[in-house]
Amino acid sequence: MMTSYSYATQELIAGLATPFAASALAVLRTSGEGAIEQIARCFSDPERLHSSGHGCLVHGVFQHPDSRRAIDDVVLGIYRAPGGYTGEDSVEIFCHGSLPGIQRILDALHAAGFRDALPGEFTYRAFLHGKIDLTQAEAVQEIVGSKSEKAHGFAMNRLSGKLSQVIDREKQRIIDIMSVLEVQLDYAEDEIEEDTAVPLDEITSAEEALTRLAETYGVGRLFHEGARIVIAGKTNAGKSSLFNLFLKQDRAIVSDVHGTTRDYLESWISIDGMPARLYDTAGFRYADPQGFPEIIEEEGIRRSWGVIEESDLVLYILDGTTGMNQEEKALFEGHREDPKYLFLWNKTDSDSAQPCPKGAFPVSAVTAEGFSKIEQSILTRLLGGNISSSDQEIMIDSLRQRELLRKAAASLQEAVQAVNSSMPVDIIASELQNAVSALGELTGEVTADDILDRIFSNFCVGK
Repeated sequence: MMTSYSYATQELIAGLATPFAASALAVLRTSGEGAIEQIARCFSDPERLHSSGHGCLVHGVFQHPDSRRAIDDVVLGIYRAPGGYTGEDSVEIFCHGSLPGIQRILDALHAAGFRDALPGEFTYRAFLHGKIDLTQAEAVQEIVGSKSEKAHGFAMNRLSGKLSQVIDREKQRIIDIMSVLEVQLDYAEDEIEEDTAVPLDEITSAEEALTRLAETYGVGRLFHEGARIVIAGKTNAGKSSLFNLFLKQDRAIVSDVHGTTRDYLESWISIDGMPARLYDTAGFRYADPQGFPEIIEEEGIRRSWGVIEESDLVLYILDGTTGMNQEEKALFEGHREDPKYLFLWNKTDSDSAQPCPKGAFPVSAVTAEGFSKIEQSILTRLLGGNISSSDQEIMIDSLRQRELLRKAAASLQEAVQAVNSSMPVDIIASELQNAVSALGELTGEVTADDILDRIFSNFCVGK
């Protein structure tokens, strides 16, 4: 259940921007009209603070506003409206990372009239004051939660405004088309000296651009949330060895004993900049001559199937020294063309290894032979080969953004159909206006309060 917040923008707010943990330094943020004057009440040299310009740093002692008791030696960063992150007067407090000291500074701020900031409230105020649009605001949270260097680069790209520029360009193109139609709406047909053709190619071009942008969501989501990759196969096929090879450390126990892995293990990895959560699952027994596995192992296998069902990609390990049993042959034939499955023919380093069947990838989890090709195949399966290696690629990773882009594109498709069906000009204009409205909601020009609450409530307090 989502928590509902009331972002009262007329109040002074304060929040810890760094973790509440012992450290060398900590940073507290404040914002709101009169913030500098109220912080001056807590500072050892209030006149110097009052006279400081925008972007200045001031060193002194932070005190309780009532008792004037010294709390900590601090440096204050001064930001005067409309400069700074929020567009309001604000002060950032750099203090020592002592937990009692941090708490005493927060108590002093409360006494000076500041309340605790709500999640995302600083970014919310930046959005309201026009410092950033809604796509950039979402990018702030995406940067904080990025799980790889490339994911961070994509989010920085959105924060820089490049996504907004693409959206604004297409929106302006649609508005220009609407201006052509306005001529026909404002005047009777006999008052127009010549026919004004509807620029159908421009409408189609805008629709295609928005559709392409919406389709980047699948890749963008993988870079933001990380792909779920599962290593599966029968017991003793080499799953744990491959898991350790991905991690470049001995995380999983490797043994010749069948059923060593009783439950799945998981760990974050990065494959050419794409974050992934890798799972090593309990091995399948199939028709094991030793009988049904014990209850604990049975539960591990059940959980393995659950992880497989929720995964983005399954690396199914086939033992190249023993070949496939009947169940594996059926699985291989049924999923050989399935993009969700990669079949790996393991133990190619063994003298008893059998020829790799067509549709599987030869690999040795011991010598790493064929491993780089496996990594490239993973990227191709997950990303579809439609993304460049540069983190300057413009893409989205927000479901909200994808749905609004699809909505705008759908309205443009309706406009094209209306033109082809010789529908009245006002019908065409109405569809174009729907597209513009969807793009306006995308950047936050027109957005309902509950949508804003949903977006910003997922931020951390210091943002």
